Amino acid sequence: MLAYAARRLAAIPPTLFVIVTLAFAVVRAAPGGPFDAEQSLPPQVKANLERAYGLDQPLATQYLRYLSAIAHGDFGPSLKYRDLSVGALIAQGLPVSLTLGFAALVVALALGTWAALRRGRPVDHGIMGLAVLGVVLPSFVTGPLLVLVFGLGLHWLPVAGWQNGNPYYLVLPVMTLALPLIAYIARLIRSSLLEVLQSDFIRAARARGLGSRRVIWRHALPPALLPVVSYLGPATAFVVTGSLVVETVFGLPGTGRYLVEGAIDRDYTLVMGMVIVYGLITLTCNLAADLVYGWLDPRVGHAY
Repeated sequence: MLAYAARRLAAIPPTLFVIVTLAFAVVRAAPGGPFDAEQSLPPQVKANLERAYGLDQPLATQYLRYLSAIAHGDFGPSLKYRDLSVGALIAQGLPVSLTLGFAALVVALALGTWAALRRGRPVDHGIMGLAVLGVVLPSFVTGPLLVLVFGLGLHWLPVAGWQNGNPYYLVLPVMTLALPLIAYIARLIRSSLLEVLQSDFIRAARARGLGSRRVIWRHALPPALLPVVSYLGPATAFVVTGSLVVETVFGLPGTGRYLVEGAIDRDYTLVMGMVIVYGLITLTCNLAADLVYGWLDPRVGHAY
């Protein structure tokens, strides 16, 4: 298992290098520049700005300098938020996005498991009904609907903002982000759990007189979670990095808006910093999912 984990860890740096290289090429190939939108900017001033940020250098030189800075943990200055560095912007917004994403994942996993264990009962039908709405309706529709019902209609929850992580401000955005995942997780757990419960070792456990609760939680659920763990890797990356619409609808100060604003304003360093962070989160989540899968099924570690 340790050798398997070491091989997976060793694959992260070259993969991240490819991501950085492709992102650098795509960002610089886009038309326009970071100072083209400045109003009434004299050519000499624009040239001085480009010289100050090293944008007058050949692309190969800029690329090598950026790689050197990244190797030292320096994302560089933002070309639009000129009083802040890219690292400072990421440090401000990333905790919000991570909190929102992982909370949505926990809610989706808990409700999906609950629906699977209560299959055919009213709880199952209710949760799956909400989940189907989350799948059918995009988040920019689901979010405002939840705001209209629970915020403006019933006045139960706040509709926007971020009050130092107050959980009441997280309920609506977390549910908006979690609803599409609940249906997939519930179906995966339900089908896998039904298959495991028909296995010979489950019959043997029940023949030994073990209670239903212990059979399910101790013997049936771990192998039933294997397909879910495989799905959780990309799902975790999705909810953490794909919360742009939810952050916009609920006015959350996450990192999604920095990525969009940076792309619109051609803020090269900000876009590159966000791509690197999102790529690292995605690789880390997939690695964690593979390691958990190997822990649940030791045969994986011996097979690779």
